Amino acid sequence: MGIHNTGAALSWGGSIATAGGLVFIASTSDDMFRAFESKTGKVLWETKLPAGGYATPITYLGKDGKQYIALQATGGRMPGAPTADTLVAYALP
Repeated sequence: MGIHNTGAALSWGGSIATAGGLVFIASTSDDMFRAFESKTGKVLWETKLPAGGYATPITYLGKDGKQYIALQATGGRMPGAPTADTLVAYALP
């Protein structure tokens, strides 16, 4: 039923969609940050965060003309889960 592994049941963070048809979300209990194809739900990219990314990602255009996606990875929502004070940013191809 539906598309699995796209977030946490408790809504620990939101998603963001790009004009290019990508949906980014990190609000999962496995500390992963994923990009999905918006029409099919197919996972196109994923990376392990230093701690849970329980925040809504942002996107911005850098001075270099590239589009970036960024997210706070602070964790601490799950008992015994790692915590961090990290801002991660990735350039989109």
